[in-house]
Amino acid sequence: MYARVATFESDPADVDRAIEMVRGEVQGDTPGGLQGARMMMLIDRSSGKGVGITLFDSEEAMRKGDEALNAMSPGGTERRVSVEFFEVPVQTVT
Repeated sequence: MYARVATFESDPADVDRAIEMVRGEVQGDTPGGLQGARMMMLIDRSSGKGVGITLFDSEEAMRKGDEALNAMSPGGTERRVSVEFFEVPVQTVT
């Protein structure tokens, strides 16, 4: 398994709007390039910092997913500040 971890900064007052925007993008039909991916969004409401973790079954799927996610630019006051890639050698969450 592989993970793409993106870090975002936004105005703490806009956190709920950012959550709804992400929900709208990932619920329903899966965006192209993200088939089979599993996503988590972590938020620190006090600072406005967010982390998006997307899990993929293969490194190739992660690269395709990265292209798709890069095409989805953050809106409003959000700003993507970093994107990192990891292998996930241990997993207990299903």
